[in-house]
Amino acid sequence: MRHGINQRKLNRTSKHRLAMLHNMSMSLIDQERIITTLPKAKELRPYVERIITVAKTQDNLQGRRILYSKTKDTVLVKKLFTVLSKRYENRNGGYCRIMKYGFRKGDNAPLAVIELVDRDVITEKKG
Repeated sequence: MRHGINQRKLNRTSKHRLAMLHNMSMSLIDQERIITTLPKAKELRPYVERIITVAKTQDNLQGRRILYSKTKDTVLVKKLFTVLSKRYENRNGGYCRIMKYGFRKGDNAPLAVIELVDRDVITEKKG
């Protein structure tokens, strides 16, 4: 029976799975939109939303240290505290959106687009 199991293993070891979530969360925070498989996107959403919530609620040295330990990148920590925490200050969760994107050509895996809500599309087209 599967009682009490609340995460997908994604056919990876625990270290590989955590490293993958870490790398995907950094890419999502940096680019604000990535394309991945649907199960990976569903596992990534709570991971990223916890990071953004820490940036919103703990705007102090302790919060910066927590986020630096999660992201290992000072540029992303600065973006979390300056851009994303201001963007989501009136939103109580739900910072990510998952949309189905079809199926991958090689193995027919379901794809999904995961993106941050209320992202600035105009500046992305210029850059």
